[in-house]
Order: sequence, then structure tokens, then C-alpha cells
Amino acid sequence: MESRSIAFGFLAVLTALACALVLAAVAASPAFAMETERWTAKSNQDSGNQIMGGTPTRVTWQGQSAEDESVATVSLALPEGTVVDAANVAVTVLDGLERLDFASAVTTDGAQVNVAFDEAAPAGAMIMIECNECVLPPSGGQFPVAGTYTVEGGAAQDIPDGGKTIDVVGTSAAEQMSKWLAAQPAVQAWNSVKFLHLFLDPTIAITSVPAVFQGWILAILMVIISFPLAIPLGLMWSFMRMAKNRVLCAIASCYINIIRGTPLFLQIYIAYFGLPQMGVNISGFWMGIIVLFLNSSAYLAEIFRAGIQSIPKGQFEASRSLGMSGAQTMIHVIIPQTVRRVIPTMTSEFILMYKDTSLLAAVGVYEIISNAKIITAATGNMTPYIVGALFYLVVTIPATRAINHMEKKLADGGRKRKKARAQAEAAGVIESAPVAMRAVAADGDADMTLSMRLSESFAVSPEGAAYGAEKKALRHKARRDSKDGKGDPRE
Repeated sequence: MESRSIAFGFLAVLTALACALVLAAVAASPAFAMETERWTAKSNQDSGNQIMGGTPTRVTWQGQSAEDESVATVSLALPEGTVVDAANVAVTVLDGLERLDFASAVTTDGAQVNVAFDEAAPAGAMIMIECNECVLPPSGGQFPVAGTYTVEGGAAQDIPDGGKTIDVVGTSAAEQMSKWLAAQPAVQAWNSVKFLHLFLDPTIAITSVPAVFQGWILAILMVIISFPLAIPLGLMWSFMRMAKNRVLCAIASCYINIIRGTPLFLQIYIAYFGLPQMGVNISGFWMGIIVLFLNSSAYLAEIFRAGIQSIPKGQFEASRSLGMSGAQTMIHVIIPQTVRRVIPTMTSEFILMYKDTSLLAAVGVYEIISNAKIITAATGNMTPYIVGALFYLVVTIPATRAINHMEKKLADGGRKRKKARAQAEAAGVIESAPVAMRAVAADGDADMTLSMRLSESFAVSPEGAAYGAEKKALRHKARRDSKDGKGDPRE
């Protein structure tokens, strides 16, 4: 019993000593009386709101001292690798809303900013340190508040971070290139001219390329999806427009006239702001695709209709006389010739659709113009629009050259066919061909067919050539007699 009492007394003494040590440690530890109100950096990104390393920005720290402490010095430890100049550091002391006139000395030691007041700031004052033209580490990272401050009397305490951090993104290759260009004498001389600087600043052009490129990819993707969808729809509208059924013809005519008679911009607004009110909610990207291919289908319908109607009626009649149905005639004879004729016009429609994607910027689709507009608003410079124009030309100029090449090729092909036919007539290969056959051959496609057959005739003997000419003449006479109701003379 006695030994148990001794053990209990010894345990009580140890507990009392431990409590005394804890109380002493708490009394000796510094109290974080100051509160960090603000720890921020200004965005320095042309095409966004992020903070980039390696590019000048403004870092601001703001702390509220306690009611019973007067701050004498503040040492703010910026992230390692930061470049800051003491001449660009501004210190402000506020007592409530009143700005106090306090003299201070600012020095820098690497990435550390030291502020020493000539006399201690009054208790409860708010202290703000602004580091202008401060270059944060290019590698980026997440940086909390770090540093110390001393109160009147010399006691030093750590600055509490308050859970606030500055998130810095690494400098992109475009930003690094822009920074290098800005230091070049030639670029500086170029930008010294106000007009050149406003419309084509090389430093802003470089930083604009990534954002505008993303919009360019989106515009190309929309056209690649929309245009193939518009082709079969336009072909359907053209068949309906030419149909003998008055109802189908009226429906197609009404659709084509309405779409072609109203601006695409108005159609975009109706689709984007009208359909959601009816409960139809589609993303901006797919809504843009739907509007583009519906609009383009009306124009393609007229292109196809003109191409089909440009084929001579003799082509239809000859196909039907050979036993082909109307559908077979259209699929195997008419449409292949129509496509060959309308390819240049279809390519022009493709170019127009690609340029019309710029109208989608008005409804929040982030294509070329929309991204360029964001950068222009941030920089106050027109260069991003010039960059956007170059991205349009990357597609439109090659497409225009392709159209010119196709038209020239078709024209050269027509001249070659006429020359081959003249040579065949001079050689006497088609002397037996009647005048009616030559009239049909005057058409471009019929002339091409005849030239192909004549080339085969040149490859055989004179007897074979004469046989081929005679056979063609008989075939033409059979078609003519069939049309006149006389039957086939070969029977």
C-alpha cells in the first residue's frame, strides 16, 4: 500500500513538471499577431489571365498588424530565382482608409525585399509592399508567403501565410521568343513607328500564334464536318427542285429561296438564341456545324441544278435508248459529268464556308476571330487580327490556286480534244460520220468520248480505223432512226 502511494506521488510530480514546461514553451513562442490580407501577382499573359514566369509582373503583399504591435521592419522573401529591383518597390502604410506619410528604406538581397521604417508604424496599421517589374522564376510553381517582420523593441516573428499562394506557370516557347524579339534593335526600331507597332507588332504576333492556331483548328474541323454533310443534302434539294411533283418542287424552292435570301448572320442568331427557348440545347460547336451545312446546302443545290441542266438532253435520250432506267442514267451518266463541271464552283463554296466561320465569333464560338479579339482586348493592339487574317489565307490562297488549275486543265483538255478531232477528220477517219454525229460531238463531254474512241482507232490498222468509223456511224444512225420511229436499220 505504501509503495503504491509513493508511485502515485512520483507520477503526479512528473505531470506537474510537464505542464509547467508546456506553459513555458507557449509563453516563449512568438505569437502570429499580424495577418496576411493579400498575396497576389498581376496577370502578364496576353491571351489569358495567368501569371507567367520569366515575364515582368507586379507582386503585392499586404499585412494587417495587431492592435498592440508597432512594426519596425518587414523582410519579404520572394520565390528563389525572382528578379526584383529596389527602385521598383513601393511601400504604403494605411491607418484605416487614411494613407500615412511614413519614410522607409528599401533594399534587396537577391530575391529578398527588406523594408525598414524610419520610425515604427503605428499599432494596428496596414502595410502594403508592391514589387513592380518583378520577374518570377521562369520554371513556374506555387509560391506561398514567406518572410519575417520585427516589432518595436526588436522582437522578430514570421509572416503568416494565411493560406494564400501565387500560382505561376512556366514561360512558353512563344513568350520566350517574344521576349527575345523585344530586345532586338531592329524590332525596337520597327515598333517605334506608331502605325507599324499598332498593326503588326512582332512580339505580340508571336504570342498570338498559339491561341489563334487553336481557333484555326476549330474552324477547319467545323468546315471538314459541315461541307461533306452539305453535299448530299444539296443534291437532294436540287432533285426536289427539278422534280415534276409540284409539292416537292415547292418545298425545295421555298427552302432554297429563304436560306439564300437571308443573311447567314441572322440564321446563326436564330439558331443560337431561338432554339434554346424551345428547349433545344446544343453545344456551340455542333450548333455552328448544323447552321453552316444547312446554309451551304441551299447554295450547293443551285450549283448542282445548274450543272445537271447544262448536260444536253441528248445524253438522257441516248441513255434511255440503250435501256437504262432514269436512276441509272442519273447515277452513271449525268452525275459524273455534272460533278466534273461543278468542282470549281463547289471549291468556291468551300472557301466561302471557311470564311463564314468568323461569324460564329458573335455567339461565343472560340474560332480564329474570337481568340484574336480576346488578345486584342488584353493588349490594345490590332496585331492578333492580322495574325488571324494570315491563318485564313493559309487555306484560301491554295484553294483558289487549285480552282484556277482545275479550270485551266479543263480548258486545255477541251482544246486538245478539238485538236484531236480535227486531226482525225484530216486523216479521213471520221469522214463517213454524218453531220448529225458532228453536231452531237460539239458538246464538250461528247467530244471527249469521241476523242477517246478516235485515239483507239489510231492505234489499230487503217482497216480497223475504217471499221470503227463505220460502226460509230451505224450506231448514230440507229439512234437517230429510233428517235424518228423507223426502227433499227441493222435488223
